[in-house]
Amino acid sequence: MAVGIPINLMDAATKFSMTKLESAMKALLSTATGGPETLSVGELPDPVAGPGHVVITVKACSINFPDTLMIVDKYQFRPERPFAPGGEVAGVVESVGEGVAGFAIGDRVMAGCGNGGLAEKIAVSAHNLYKMPDAMSFEHGASILMTYGTSAHALKDRARMQAGDNVLVLGGAGGIGISAIEIAKAWGGRVVAGVSSEAKAAIAREAGADDVIIYGHAPFDKDQSKALAEAFKAAAGPSGFDIIYDTVGGDYSEPAVRAIAWEGRFLVVGFPAGIAKLPLNLTLLKSCDVCGVFWGAFTMREPERNRANIAELFALYEAGKIRPRVLETFPLARGGEAIAKLADRSAVGKLVVTIAP
Repeated sequence: MAVGIPINLMDAATKFSMTKLESAMKALLSTATGGPETLSVGELPDPVAGPGHVVITVKACSINFPDTLMIVDKYQFRPERPFAPGGEVAGVVESVGEGVAGFAIGDRVMAGCGNGGLAEKIAVSAHNLYKMPDAMSFEHGASILMTYGTSAHALKDRARMQAGDNVLVLGGAGGIGISAIEIAKAWGGRVVAGVSSEAKAAIAREAGADDVIIYGHAPFDKDQSKALAEAFKAAAGPSGFDIIYDTVGGDYSEPAVRAIAWEGRFLVVGFPAGIAKLPLNLTLLKSCDVCGVFWGAFTMREPERNRANIAELFALYEAGKIRPRVLETFPLARGGEAIAKLADRSAVGKLVVTIAP
């Protein structure tokens, strides 16, 4: 899922901090390429707030799909080891670097950091920092930016969503899928969620899905793929889906495209089931758009548009229209378990690691 903050930002802050070692902090570290079982609690130098940066005492760090890829060197960016995974945090400002305006010690904040979040403290660029609404918990604060930020960007900027649009969300019970359901409903859409179990169907309905399709586990043969396409078409109705929000990929993507509306928009958000291969003749027959969604790059290229999207999300949160489903929390020492649970697609809702009390 191409949603993370570019790693080079985090590397710059980390390298600055390493030059001014004063004391150490605990962190869940990747010291060698491998799965979640290779992670262990160790120590890193305490970060220092360099120019344009803020040090946060981390209260919570959510787990996202890039964390599963980064530790096995399959993400777009590869931080130098040892590093702590975790690209999205919430906490309290501990110190403020030169040139930073609008933030003060003691502020409750959330931040996108790329990596380094599974640690007691982190230095982040003020560019990626947001003050949390007063009523927002740290667990929720650590669960907004990547998932809801990605979905807001995808639906608003890439899919040009309008009230009344018919939306299919694949992977509708994960953190990213739930965010897409809630935002699409808040913006006046009809939403169908695709999920892999009855338990996940209940979560998608709770998030606001109007209808749910429970699909089997890939790989699919030709008949199974056709049957899934027919199920999507039946749920879409005669006009098809205006927007397909694909967080799954693999064998699920083509059947979904077969149910797309004329001039529909197919959003490529993630591919835990594998990278899909689409017959391009389908895009011609439907006159549809296939749109990549890379929220992390968008935040760098269009920072003011991104901040406007986040402000809109805060308003939806305060109105009670969006709410991260944090269904399980883990202590720092068990952060690897959270990453493993997301990697094997058994997670429902958001998984959050709580760190400082």
